[in-house]
Amino acid sequence: MSKRREVSSIVAITPDGRLYACHFRTSISSRCIILALRSFRQKIGTSLLVVWDRRNTHRTRATAAFIAARPQDYAVAYAAELNPEEQCNAVVKRAMANALPRSVADLHRLARREFCRLQGHPQTPGGRITGGPR
Repeated sequence: MSKRREVSSIVAITPDGRLYACHFRTSISSRCIILALRSFRQKIGTSLLVVWDRRNTHRTRATAAFIAARPQDYAVAYAAELNPEEQCNAVVKRAMANALPRSVADLHRLARREFCRLQGHPQTPGGRITGGPR
């Protein structure tokens, strides 16, 4: 287990620009991915198209088994260049570039605040976070 302080995020964006994020105080694992997918499915209420890169945790047996057991809820595509999470994380990291959190809890709060700012603002200086047409 890593000794460094961190907050990791998993992001979901709907076609109409709604943003959902799950934050974890650890590196992303299959357990985190499954928790996030369950949360997003419950909050969004429809089946999800999951766009992933080739990260190892996306391809573990546990993650694959979870997806395979619920084909009506999740469809998976591997296309890192279409993954909107990378754009969201970049915006949040830029916003937090000069932050000086005093604790992991403070870092977690700051990350959540920045993701909340994105929720109502799908437009970024570089274009739409969703990667769709303007």
